[in-house]
Amino acid sequence: MTTSAPSASSVLYHNPRCSKSRGALELLQEKGIALQVVAYLDTPPSAAEIEALLSQLGLADPRGLMRTGEAEYAELNLADPSLSRQQLIAALAAHPRLIERPIFVHNGCAVIGRPPERVLELL
Repeated sequence: MTTSAPSASSVLYHNPRCSKSRGALELLQEKGIALQVVAYLDTPPSAAEIEALLSQLGLADPRGLMRTGEAEYAELNLADPSLSRQQLIAALAAHPRLIERPIFVHNGCAVIGRPPERVLELL
């Protein structure tokens, strides 16, 4: 498993403690997909990488990439509508536990693997 910054054409932003993330990885491995696995809690994406992910996911609002049920979401008051896009992206970069997972990137497109079978949509 690779844990460095992504460079492959197929990348899985993965949290090995998450059953959905493990399920997505297993599905991709069963399909024989060569991919780079990024343990994003150990190697958090930069603000620029998050911006790129939002674009690949087709998400205009960074909150679409956030785990709104996490305690950090409430503690950081991220539901505040006055927060700018840049502030929300900075929060994701600084607090990677807030990033929804898993995220599969393939050929310039991305999908959040919830349920895990969604990763197959990009193949």
